[in-house]
Amino acid sequence: MSTLGERIRTLRKQQKLTLENLAGTELTKGMLSLIENNKANPSMESLNYIASQLGVELTELLEEISGQELRNVIDQAELLLNTKNYEFADEIEQVKNLIEPYIPKLTQGYEATRLLDIYGRCLAYSSPDESVALLKKVARMYEDLHLITKSADIGRNLAIIPFMNHHYQVALDVLLEERKKLEDNPLWVDPLSRMDYDYLEAVLYFAVGKNEEAIQVMNDAILYCNEHKIFKQIDNLFRLASAHAMMEGNIERKDYYLKKLEAYSEFADDEDSKAFIHYANLHYLNTYKKMYIEADALYHKYSLDQVNIKLFTHYFQLERAKTLYGLGRVTEALEKFIEVKIPDVVHHPIDLSIFYEKDAYIALCYLELNQVEKAVFAVKVAMTNIEKMPDTPYKKFIHTTHEKVMMRL
Repeated sequence: MSTLGERIRTLRKQQKLTLENLAGTELTKGMLSLIENNKANPSMESLNYIASQLGVELTELLEEISGQELRNVIDQAELLLNTKNYEFADEIEQVKNLIEPYIPKLTQGYEATRLLDIYGRCLAYSSPDESVALLKKVARMYEDLHLITKSADIGRNLAIIPFMNHHYQVALDVLLEERKKLEDNPLWVDPLSRMDYDYLEAVLYFAVGKNEEAIQVMNDAILYCNEHKIFKQIDNLFRLASAHAMMEGNIERKDYYLKKLEAYSEFADDEDSKAFIHYANLHYLNTYKKMYIEADALYHKYSLDQVNIKLFTHYFQLERAKTLYGLGRVTEALEKFIEVKIPDVVHHPIDLSIFYEKDAYIALCYLELNQVEKAVFAVKVAMTNIEKMPDTPYKKFIHTTHEKVMMRL
């Protein structure tokens, strides 16, 4: 962290000023040189003059950390968090280590608030209670800066923290409470943050099994997007709507929303949406139609290199393993199932339920290989994992598989 003299010299050079230019009529070039080299302590009057010459607030000089230095740290932190690496525990730790030395000095101003915001969100992965306390402080700091939209974003993240720890009802309660605070604030009129709240509210209603409420919020949000020509979260809403239609067996609605998502992906050149469409079609063929030959053909027809699939890697692995199992290539399927891991960012009970099917399929593979004890162990893992999840076709499949395995004992 820089000294007072170093901050003055850095600002002077950034503005391409000579010592003589900055010294002006109130200081000598020699005195300014001594100040920059920390060999003389300027009076408050001199500091005010220097700040005026540099066109910055006095606090920019007095703080141990300059605004520019904090902006550089923000840029580094955001670069780490936007790498599209969806198993990003290492990135989170790097960001925490980057920001931690600055924490004692972050007291006021936008840059300080933004860094505390980023740090607080990173804490959610290791220390949820500390994260909540810090983010509440950050929300007040944003409000003091009259940044209501940023404060609204904090409220949404306060709900995401219990969601990440699979406390879904708590997450929904927090979100509804934070939303009410915003809607009572006459200064909150931002349609983009409204879409963030709408999408998360629909997600959380689905998570607690309140499907009717989820569908209402989801449909209202899509209508609002269309009426106001807003695209934020529209891709996620289309994904959510298509996935729900698939589980409900409403194929017409599934196809409708996937086509809407395809149009969006072409318009926005959105790689994640393109990957999701391919995944959804594979998932439908494998899980709902048991059309494994068609799934195999689709898998090979579409080049996964065309899109960024880091988020979907293990989803695709799971679908590939299902196809191999359905084609009777049991040993290959078993190896592929064992490779599948739940991505760090997956917390929704429906997504988790999809992955919990893996152990049920492993049990079926072991049955085919006449390894009954291993089959029993695997299906019990699936049953334990799925126990507290809402009722879905995935939960039903695990229960059916359990019955099939236990009949072999």
